[in-house]
Amino acid sequence: MEQVFQVVSPADGSVWAERRLAEDKEIERALAAAERAQKSWKARPVAERAVICRKAVQYFLEHIDAIAEELSWQMGRPVRYTPFEISRGFQERARYMIDIAEGALADIWPEEQAGFRRFIRREALGTVLVLAPWNYPYLTSVNAVVPAIMAGNAVILKHAQQTPLCAERYAKAFEYAGLPAGVFQYLHLSHEQVAAVIADARIAHVAFTGSVEGGRAIQQAVSRRFIAAGLELGGKDPAYVRADAPLEHSIENLVDGTFFNSGQSCCGVERIYVHERLFDAFVEGFVEMTKQYVLGNPLLPETTLGPMVRASAAAFARGQIEEALAKGARALIDLQSFPAHREGTPYMAPQVLIGVDHSMRFMAEESFAPAVGIMSVKDDAEAVRLMNDSRYGLTASIWSDDADQAVRLGEQLETGTCYLNRCDYLDPALAWTGVKDSGRGCTLSSLGYESLTRPKSFHLKLPEI
Repeated sequence: MEQVFQVVSPADGSVWAERRLAEDKEIERALAAAERAQKSWKARPVAERAVICRKAVQYFLEHIDAIAEELSWQMGRPVRYTPFEISRGFQERARYMIDIAEGALADIWPEEQAGFRRFIRREALGTVLVLAPWNYPYLTSVNAVVPAIMAGNAVILKHAQQTPLCAERYAKAFEYAGLPAGVFQYLHLSHEQVAAVIADARIAHVAFTGSVEGGRAIQQAVSRRFIAAGLELGGKDPAYVRADAPLEHSIENLVDGTFFNSGQSCCGVERIYVHERLFDAFVEGFVEMTKQYVLGNPLLPETTLGPMVRASAAAFARGQIEEALAKGARALIDLQSFPAHREGTPYMAPQVLIGVDHSMRFMAEESFAPAVGIMSVKDDAEAVRLMNDSRYGLTASIWSDDADQAVRLGEQLETGTCYLNRCDYLDPALAWTGVKDSGRGCTLSSLGYESLTRPKSFHLKLPEI
């Protein structure tokens, strides 16, 4: 029986698209096609793969306006910002991983040994299943899709049911680029179907970006087989504003790092610790800048803060805030100053809380919303202790004029990435990874190719002449 799912737009609550889940026979065809296509694709030189992947990136740039509008309708980010997901982050990451592939995938030669030829070759795994979320559907998926194909693998992409058109755009891009049929495919799947696909022997690796609960389900599914899963999960990312921080720069960038994409980012800032000497000035400036946001319909050019993805997500965050207020926190943003804010809808005004502590869910559990708690700290030691007091560890940012001290503090932080004077950004030259409940594995940088290939050693005893 055909199963249909709907994409309900957070912009206006309308059913913006309908798609059907793949049937068993379609899943089987996709797996078989990927297995066939990958055998010949892995034999193609890396330089030839690069030409095709660069052309696929060009497709996205040529269709950027249509893609941006689709994205705003699907997940609610203001249309004034959605083009940048393609023109900046997506393009930057894709091109970087394409450019470094030749070197990253090159044979490794140990020291010479008379009478022998010895080297290690990085061999493609086979078919990689990429499971991508809705909040940054292109930025998250490109981390795995492009390097997996560059490494000689086939890819099957399953996007969140909130953003199914993103998977379809990939298919159009690779068709435009001339990628051989079967090397890239997408499937719209239920959770149960995903588990069944992972159980199939033709899947060699899983790249998942999503919730901690989803990551546990993926880990459980792959545990029945001898394959690995890359898991990029949640975050409760902290920032520490030291006494020597550049105040204006810190405020401007932390406001953006907190509220961009309505706070719906795994590496968005959700906790800020400010040295007591700067606390009052920082909070005052932070609140004033927060009040400048325009909450509204994401399709309107003046909107700078769109709706959350769905009403239930906004209700969850509001519940965290209400609980914190009941425990003594203080809200600094008057919701009346954001007329579009409406209870029971995805439209949620930004909020700043002080008087918070770690006994509150708001400071301990991921909010994934346009809301942040700010605490005063007396010194570096207290800041580090509080930053580490979390089950998450994706990114952490330090705001200071002292780069050496930032490194010393960063060495004490339990995090995958430590920033100085910036936040909420992925540099494709650096490994993207998390610790604790923020996941396992690595994407981007030359290290990102390690999980998408397996080493094969060649130990050749040469004939004596």
